[in-house]
Amino acid sequence: MSLPKGLAEDVSRNLVMVAQLIDEDPEKAYGYSRVALRLASRVAAVREAAGFAAYATQKYSEALAEFRAARRMSGGVELWPVMADCERGLGRPERALAMAGEPEVQKLDKAGQVEMRLVAAGARRDMDQLDAAIVTLQSPELASSAVHPWTARLRYAYADALLAAGREREAREWFAKALEADKDGATDASDRLAEMDGVEFVDAFVEDEADEDESGLVVEGDLDDDLDEDDEDDEDEDDVLGRGDGDKS
Repeated sequence: MSLPKGLAEDVSRNLVMVAQLIDEDPEKAYGYSRVALRLASRVAAVREAAGFAAYATQKYSEALAEFRAARRMSGGVELWPVMADCERGLGRPERALAMAGEPEVQKLDKAGQVEMRLVAAGARRDMDQLDAAIVTLQSPELASSAVHPWTARLRYAYADALLAAGREREAREWFAKALEADKDGATDASDRLAEMDGVEFVDAFVEDEADEDESGLVVEGDLDDDLDEDDEDDEDEDDVLGRGDGDKS
């Protein structure tokens, strides 16, 4: 709203493209975010979008700078967890843990506090503190039977930490709970469960092609080989006929 109408429309188009592409093609989303940033670098929403695009392409230093700028402009704390995760991405898990203990965390909504807990647990794992990571994730939100948008990811992270600590039976139970809450396919809990159960997925289409090859059915490569062999036989036959004609003459 702070931009002239024409400029605002140009910026908004680029931001829409960032939102549409950030999951399927983060590099393209990053490109659009840079255009928006050149057009309106003093708008908090633009700096935030640029931060998420950089974060999606693992440009953590750049993402952190953009998130800090957006936070200064807006005065909000909702970016605090992703800022802490950028510190992890930069190989500084101890800074992420320090941020988890700052007063800003208490100002986050429930989703933000859960996200901060996930980041803190990840930082513990970065530091090879598996037991501490497990304890970090143990919370009323984890124990609750209610399903929220963050429930599947919280249960999945807990299951993954348990598995890393060698507690396979408990891990399997929590992967199953994560799958139960994961209505949108946000995690690969089903694949992890199948892996733990020793289930191997086979591409039926590839298997059918292999069966056809073994059964002696002609495939494209075999057909080419057969045609080449036929051509060679014809040439041999022509040679014999030619020599015969010469003998007769």
